[in-house]
Amino acid sequence: MIDNTLFLPGLSPVENLDIHARFDGGALSSDGGVLLLREIERGLRFAGMIAACMQDKRDPARTLHSNISMIRERMFAICCGYEDCNDLDDLRHDPAFKIACERLPDSGSALASQPTLSRMENTPSWRQLARMAVAMIDLFCASSRRVPNHIMLDIDDTTDRAYGDQQLSLFNSHAGGYCFQPIHIYDAATQKPVCFFLRPGKRPSGIEAARVLRFVITHIRRNWPRVAITVRGDGHYGTPEVMDFLERHDCGYILGLPGNRRLKELSHDWCEDVATRRAHWKRDKLRRFFQTRYGARTWSRKRKIVARVEVTAQGTDVRFIVTNLEGRGKHLYERVYCARGKAENLIKEHKLYTRSDRTSCDRWQANQFRLFLHTGAYWLLLLLRGAAPRRSRWRTATFDTIRRAFLKIAVRVQQLKSRILIALPTACPQQAILTLMPGKINAQSP
Repeated sequence: MIDNTLFLPGLSPVENLDIHARFDGGALSSDGGVLLLREIERGLRFAGMIAACMQDKRDPARTLHSNISMIRERMFAICCGYEDCNDLDDLRHDPAFKIACERLPDSGSALASQPTLSRMENTPSWRQLARMAVAMIDLFCASSRRVPNHIMLDIDDTTDRAYGDQQLSLFNSHAGGYCFQPIHIYDAATQKPVCFFLRPGKRPSGIEAARVLRFVITHIRRNWPRVAITVRGDGHYGTPEVMDFLERHDCGYILGLPGNRRLKELSHDWCEDVATRRAHWKRDKLRRFFQTRYGARTWSRKRKIVARVEVTAQGTDVRFIVTNLEGRGKHLYERVYCARGKAENLIKEHKLYTRSDRTSCDRWQANQFRLFLHTGAYWLLLLLRGAAPRRSRWRTATFDTIRRAFLKIAVRVQQLKSRILIALPTACPQQAILTLMPGKINAQSP
């Protein structure tokens, strides 16, 4: 009898004992933590929400993989670091992934392969994608146990490099090539995703930004009619169209304001004052804040602007923001506006750790759908991190650290007649936390 099992050659002996390694371990998985993601998704119901917006025209008698199952499969794979559809050709037989997608590890059928998943990603129309965007906003609102009095929405865009002749991709000299420039919107207090829009690789105009905010704010207030909303963004969004819209709908805003010749003239006396004070007090750096009313030619009215003037040995730097919020200039700039930097970290986690820039399909609809799938993975990782003990270091860990600690766990799976046995490593370093997390996950489900 010939044994065709692959082996791992070239391993050095230990204390004169040879090492014989073969790929014959049986039903093993290197992603045992996906079972935790299964519990999170069962409470979140993200896959069912997205699938309900799609129209399945396949023959039910010949359908092996439902849209819900395929969406779960893609999200779980993304969370575990397998962002490409090609990876599922190997993972479709993984026992842990099969359990996570509601299939038996031994007797259950294999998961969907790459061609089937690619066809699913190219199915949604733009109308269905719009319904998904509304459903994501509804999910954000439903995830709060009580209606907040106030929310702060961080809006920003990021570069998403495109490869090939893809719809909506444009050449951007700042990005150094063809790219998309999707808009990300998050809730600043909870870090929860609100909505994401794939768009061409150029700076959004004021009309486009106002249209996006109108869509988001309108649907938030359908869920929370009395909530106070403040929008925070950089100079891309400090446009008259955005400010006029927010003022008409009783929303607060604190936005970056690009400099111009008039603002430079206006700040000249302030710069001279700070430079004089720095020289008199013999300081290396001096920063001061000033407020005034300013109205550009294209604005419908004068508005409050705050100038941050900083003088160092290298020269003078002036930054402007425009806002309708009350308060001292220093507090508005340093405590409120500069906190916008947290949103850039959220974009980094969404883009770097869930690989949401893998928008390599030709059709923009498929790439927008992929952006929603990666947002689902972001939701799962965010709730997984939130299930860690409140004062533990895991609450501030990156998604990559969370993945390595709680998802990349080797397990042995055995299917019996009456139960499924999951054997975790005895030397698992996170045993105590893992025993607590399932109960916390069920408690935090919306």
